Amino acid sequence: MKKWYNEEYQFEIEVNGFLRGDKTEGYCRNGEEIGDKYKCSYGCPVNSEGQGICSKVMMIMFPVMEAVRSGGDLENIGGDGKYSKDIVCPDGCVIFRLTANKTGNENFFKGKFLD
Repeated sequence: MKKWYNEEYQFEIEVNGFLRGDKTEGYCRNGEEIGDKYKCSYGCPVNSEGQGICSKVMMIMFPVMEAVRSGGDLENIGGDGKYSKDIVCPDGCVIFRLTANKTGNENFFKGKFLD
C-alpha cells in the first residue's frame, strides 16, 4: 500500500460502555473492553495491537465519518459536539465514542488532488 494523500481528519474511537451488563462475553464477537481505542484517517480503525474494529459498527461509523469530512456538524445528528458522537453497535452491545480531529490538511476534493 502506498498512501499518497494526507487526510484532513484523524478519527479516534473509544469503547465507553456496554448496554448489556459489564462485559461483552456472549454478546460481542470482537471482545471489546471499556477503554479500548482505535484510530484511523480514511482506512478502517485499528487498535494499538493492530486489531481492527468490528465490521458491523464500521458500517454505522463510515457515514458519520463522511459527514465530518464533508463539513458536517455531528450535533445535527445527535452528537454532543461538532466532532464527537456516541454510537451503539448494531448488536446493541457496545457504546463507542467517535471523535474527529482536524489535521490542517486540505480537503480531498477541494484540494484538487485529482487534477
